[in-house]
Amino acid sequence: MTSSQNVSRFRQSPRFVVSVLAMLVASTLAMPGQAAPVAPKAQAASSKAVAVSAAPTLVTSVEGITEYRLANGLQVLLIPDDSKPTTTVNVTYRVGSRHESYGETGMAHLLEHLMFKGSPKYPQVWAEFNKRGFNANGSTWYDRTNYFASFAANDDNLRWYLNWQADAMVHSFIARKDLDSEMTVVRNEMEMGENDPGRILMEKTVSAMYQWHNYGKSTIGARADVEGVDISHLQAFYHRYYQPDNATLIVSGKFDPAKALPWIQQAFGAIPKPTRSLPHLYTLDPVQDGERAVTLRRVGGVPLLYAGYHVMPGAHPDYAAVELLSVILGDTPSGRLHKALTEKQLAAGVFAFSEGLADPGFILLGAQLSPQQDAAVSSKAMLDVIESSLKQTPITQEELDRAKAKWLKSWDMGFSDPQRIGVALSESVAQGDWRLFFLTRDRIKSASLADVQRVANQVFVSSNRTLGQYVPTATPERAPQPERVNVADMFKDFKAQGAQAKAEAFDASPANIDARTQRFALPSGMKVALLAKSTRGQAVKASLTLRYGDEKSLANWGEAPAALAALLDKGTTSLNRQQLQDKLDALQAEVSFNAAPGQLIVNLATRREHLPAVVALVADVLRHPALPADGLEEVRHQALAALEEQSKEPEAVLAEAIARHGNPYPVGDVRYARTFAETEADWKGVQIDRVRAFHNTFLAANHAQFAAVGDLDANAVKQALQAGFGDWRNDQPFARVPDPLIKVPPARMVLQTPDKQNAAMSVTLPVPLSDRDPDYAAFMLANHLLGAGGDSRLWNRIREKEGLSYSVYSSVNWNPIEQHSEWTASAIFAPQNRDKVEAAFKEEINRALTQGFTQAEFESGKRGLLNFRRLSRAQDARLAAGWVSNLYLDRTFALAAQVDARLESLTLDQVNQALKRYLKPEQFVLGLAGDFKPAKP
Repeated sequence: MTSSQNVSRFRQSPRFVVSVLAMLVASTLAMPGQAAPVAPKAQAASSKAVAVSAAPTLVTSVEGITEYRLANGLQVLLIPDDSKPTTTVNVTYRVGSRHESYGETGMAHLLEHLMFKGSPKYPQVWAEFNKRGFNANGSTWYDRTNYFASFAANDDNLRWYLNWQADAMVHSFIARKDLDSEMTVVRNEMEMGENDPGRILMEKTVSAMYQWHNYGKSTIGARADVEGVDISHLQAFYHRYYQPDNATLIVSGKFDPAKALPWIQQAFGAIPKPTRSLPHLYTLDPVQDGERAVTLRRVGGVPLLYAGYHVMPGAHPDYAAVELLSVILGDTPSGRLHKALTEKQLAAGVFAFSEGLADPGFILLGAQLSPQQDAAVSSKAMLDVIESSLKQTPITQEELDRAKAKWLKSWDMGFSDPQRIGVALSESVAQGDWRLFFLTRDRIKSASLADVQRVANQVFVSSNRTLGQYVPTATPERAPQPERVNVADMFKDFKAQGAQAKAEAFDASPANIDARTQRFALPSGMKVALLAKSTRGQAVKASLTLRYGDEKSLANWGEAPAALAALLDKGTTSLNRQQLQDKLDALQAEVSFNAAPGQLIVNLATRREHLPAVVALVADVLRHPALPADGLEEVRHQALAALEEQSKEPEAVLAEAIARHGNPYPVGDVRYARTFAETEADWKGVQIDRVRAFHNTFLAANHAQFAAVGDLDANAVKQALQAGFGDWRNDQPFARVPDPLIKVPPARMVLQTPDKQNAAMSVTLPVPLSDRDPDYAAFMLANHLLGAGGDSRLWNRIREKEGLSYSVYSSVNWNPIEQHSEWTASAIFAPQNRDKVEAAFKEEINRALTQGFTQAEFESGKRGLLNFRRLSRAQDARLAAGWVSNLYLDRTFALAAQVDARLESLTLDQVNQALKRYLKPEQFVLGLAGDFKPAKP
């Protein structure tokens, strides 16, 4: 499932401390089902026939995006880009929770679920997605609902998806039986969010901010409204808003516009132009006239502080200043909140983000505390930064320039990705005009220090604040009166920039990947793979893994390796933390450091001209890190806060128990499964000298692998790698820590997690297979049919047929060396449905083992799995990571071609036999965690 904020908000990149804030939107993928069609008169009542022979009208073209309009009102945006062999199609309807009436909260989101239940012409939508290897989804937000899919570029995929979207627009089943079957799924989605204090606090804070406007209502809706919705009202909502004159179709990626435009006309042009008029929404909240407060009390989690302020609509000229203020205040490490709270150990971390909406929106700032930090002291410090010191110490030109560089870097990186740009335009469409995507960028560039300070002074006043406390004020200040924006006026003087250069059409076949890749080794021993190809915006992705130590030398280091990875971005011996971050922003680079047993993993993204300098900078960070003591305290607080939050969550509690069940390794071994308490003790005990000793002992390039994929100068990158890593060696012995198959006793464990409205099930089984085994392809496909594919047995039974779970799946963690892989299955559900979920899971496992899969399932699943594999090879970041793995294992992508060939040649009997051979229910370790109430007598 995908969050619309994650999909679309690449224009800004706040570093959220509270991870749940990336999941605030009610966003679902509602799967297929059959039902009786809606009576034709419901549709005919709102439409009339129009001539469909007229060709689409060219409206405008901006920076490589061309707009057309069909006679029935459909807006079409075409964004051709051959740099990836994938196509993304997005349909945005200008309808969201803002358009719901009294008693109808959640209706837009519920309709999104039912759209995937199909139509008379397309009764099994998700099965077709799976067969074609589509990465498809839908999401609902305040002002819009969108449906999107990315797939391997070919004419048949594109035409099918266009035809389905056109049919879904007016012929979808919106039926009572589908509503009834989906109701439990929607409730489970609500319950999933109810487990998260951060998400619920966000919902209640925004609700307190809006007195009348629907932005104060959660997109997922009130439980009573969702459960009591009238099917005739839902059908009327569908026919009113799901019409071509209220929709925008966006096609991006690899496709031929000369072919696509006639196909769009054929698919959508036949839909009648509606005669109805859409309702005019006129409600606006009055200016807030005093501080508002909300308090949430629940079990688990860590202290959180949110401060929300009303702001102008996203189309308003001043909104660019709000975006910049969210960076100036909330960024880490340059932001004012970080310096005043995190660095002074008043908070574990801080954040800020803003919502640019069609009507006046909001900015939210906040802090996450560790359990030991004083919320009252932290709250006062946070408000002082936002409302007092921001006026007493005005914003500097350096702060503004840094915020602009960070914002524009994120915008550029997102605009260079054809899969993200098509979906991201939905937010600008919802604000009033897709060209706001570019106009906002231009406003960011031209924003003056005086304007940003003026907006800060107007918005950040105590009477405009909603917080978890009440403070009387003798002389209240007022924010500007909310007002709408005439979007058309915004474009009177707008001048578009030139379109980006067209990238090559890259063939992502294993043979071409191998042929196009340069491979070599540095004197230090580092192995390198460079795949140069042109990309949109000259983007390039790279991955580096440093491998070190052995079973003996890696023992008893506790959290020193994790602390080292977390401290690497805190500066070098020649660059302080801020200088390092500024340099990364100037190089338009995103770099992350992560630790794994015996590994330090670095992922980076930048542009062609900057890659050599980024490689040099990463080398400096790895070889000469500052490792500051105060930085360790910050990292320690963040880790302890995360542990406290996780220790009450059903899925985390279950993961801890299953990992420890049958674990044979002693304390201190990197394979030992620690308790939450042991991990907490390790974090509390780690010292900076120990972290520095770990760095000095282990880090070197002897056993490292580096891969880069994208628009790059191979010679320049090779020289940078040679200079940065060519002589970096040490004498520390290296040997991969063995991971042999160990028999684990079967078990069924039930764990209580009080006051949690969502429960979890997890099942594990060690499997005596590696990814080089003759049965690898057969068991991979068997698992795909059982629980990994979108048309799998577990999904269709537990999610679709019985509506018990929002998410249910199975997977295999493949071991590339030992005959020891791990099969897992998982589901989330309401605690009262525990027995039903467990029974359905066991029945489907037994049915697959005793009856096997059908020929139709086999053929469709095989096509879908092959398509998914092809799609994954079209992603540059995955290609880079794949090359790192292949370099370590001394492989090429020829092995992927061999696996594809094995999948192609499989028979149904081979797949059924592989499932029987390796899936042993009597050996399952099955765990259930939740707030399970005793059965009533």
